[in-house]
Amino acid sequence: MAETLILLVDDYRDALDIWEWYLRSQGYEVLTATNGADAVRLAKTAHPDVIVMDLQLPRLNGCEAARILRAAPETMDIPLIAATGFSHDRQLDEARAAGFDRIVIKPCDPPQLVEEIQRTLAERRAGGV
Repeated sequence: MAETLILLVDDYRDALDIWEWYLRSQGYEVLTATNGADAVRLAKTAHPDVIVMDLQLPRLNGCEAARILRAAPETMDIPLIAATGFSHDRQLDEARAAGFDRIVIKPCDPPQLVEEIQRTLAERRAGGV
């Protein structure tokens, strides 16, 4: 697991810090971004194994960033997990249409996030995501 690189994207610094600390304590390598534009740039340069991204972000929102990532050959296959406070069907449908593989509703405790990451990575390795 130590070789697994996760890109965490959230403009709420406290949540980002808690998730980053917890994921590092579980043996993951972690990069962080606080806006969608930086997330796209980091994804293209660092090629993370999975991206966990909020939907409501400055500069580019999560759906816009996901569409860009899905359209770029170098990032189109990176699993995307939306971590959002949105729970309306319309917003969740938009996230799925933008290319997110999974959606986690916040508040989401760190162990639950790790379960989603592990499930996503296992499905990707099996050819499912």
